[in-house]
Amino acid sequence: MTSSDRSQAVGVNRSYEIRTYGCQMNVHDSERLSGLLEEAGYVPAPKDGEGADVVVFNTCAVRENADNRLYGNLGQLAPKKAARPGMQIAVGGCLAQKDRDTIVKKAPWVDVVFGTHNIGKLPVLLERARVQEEAQVEIAESLEAFPSTLPTRRESAYAAWVSISVGCNNTCTFCIVPALRGKEKDRRPGDILAEVEALVAEGVSEITLLGQNVNAYGSDIGDREAFSKLLRACGTIEGLERVRFTSPHPRDFTDDVIAAMAETPNVMPQLHMPLQSGSDRVLKAMRRSYRQERFLGIIEKVRAAMPDAAISTDIIVGFPGETEEDFAQTLHTVRESRFTQAFTFQYSKRPGTPAADMEGQIPKAVVQERYERLVALQEEISWAENKKQVGRTLEVLVAEGEGRKDDATHRLSGRAPDNRLVHFTRPQEPVRPGDMVTVEVTYAAPHHLLAEGPAKAVRRTRAGDAWEKRTAAPAEKPQGVLLGLPTIGAPAPAPAPAAGCGCD
Repeated sequence: MTSSDRSQAVGVNRSYEIRTYGCQMNVHDSERLSGLLEEAGYVPAPKDGEGADVVVFNTCAVRENADNRLYGNLGQLAPKKAARPGMQIAVGGCLAQKDRDTIVKKAPWVDVVFGTHNIGKLPVLLERARVQEEAQVEIAESLEAFPSTLPTRRESAYAAWVSISVGCNNTCTFCIVPALRGKEKDRRPGDILAEVEALVAEGVSEITLLGQNVNAYGSDIGDREAFSKLLRACGTIEGLERVRFTSPHPRDFTDDVIAAMAETPNVMPQLHMPLQSGSDRVLKAMRRSYRQERFLGIIEKVRAAMPDAAISTDIIVGFPGETEEDFAQTLHTVRESRFTQAFTFQYSKRPGTPAADMEGQIPKAVVQERYERLVALQEEISWAENKKQVGRTLEVLVAEGEGRKDDATHRLSGRAPDNRLVHFTRPQEPVRPGDMVTVEVTYAAPHHLLAEGPAKAVRRTRAGDAWEKRTAAPAEKPQGVLLGLPTIGAPAPAPAPAAGCGCD
């Protein structure tokens, strides 16, 4: 979709709000949706205002309650729309790709339904729905334009997502995402690096490489070592201080990737490696192409190369046919892996996936009891692993909005190199999001670290300068990032330590 196509829709200062659910890919897509709407003349709705003229739901279809959550929210908006002439509601993302016409049948007050492959059409579809006074449902079956070619509006000046691929070639029996996002499609390495360089030129100091199966990057372009080469290339970009990626798949996690992580100084000692189950029998039923021994072997190699690496994971409890012995194998793998953090999910039946029709669906009460045991074990491990950080000196990237109690405690918050959340005493000198503060850890909780003493050092950065510039001129319209061009729009949101959609 060209910029001339997008310019057909004009928001004439109508306000918009985007509600995002699901994984980091959805968060990144929402940045693009914001950029598209602002390019078309819409403005962000005030957070404390009366509501938006356009409300966009960017949905997820991974969890069973996704449908109920969407229709519940749509139901709450129905009377507001009836009382607000001209208000529009759009639904996009994975659930829209899946349900299509069902959405407007269940919620006829919805104006636009668009899918994962044609997010660039949103402004045009809104305008068409307004002019024709009827719902517009447009779902593309394949990617129309790589999302990174679209305008963007980022919420952070210091950290950014960079999508390196879309889609997934795996056939996990519990996951509906490949059917909704399509087959894997890789970006050209030069385009990725051009975007990273453009972001760094604007002051971004941390990037997270995104893909549904990020370390399979290269399969579409015929280079099995393309991902490790990309990590090393990011290491040559001056001013880029931190590189992360999510989410990899154990099947594609090769030794050259481990070596690139260990040998590239700005690639952080952090890894999110989805386990899903520790039982070989369950992994086979899930169509996961590795087994417990292979998974633990990867963890061992990563720790040998990067002893201080923080490793997190995704785990599904209660997959069809899971026995107590299978679950015991999961607990064993968790104990052996010593994850810093685990994102645990109770199995959720998704229509259209092979697992939904499998025999041996586990009763809810059994799943809940196993889930609670797993959470208790991981909480114990997380706390023990965090206690090892006490006394260590860490350089923390100051974050914006990560510490909900910072004002009350007179602290600031940020991320250590391994992505642990650190709350620290506010230094005497001014500190901005994007700056670096060196602190000593004095206390550990299961999900955060605390540095109560005075800061050992404060390093003002170009990222902090970018944050200061952005906050001083909030009315400046973002330009967006286009491939190969050295321009960049409003900055990107800080990568959260979230696990992704659980489908990796």
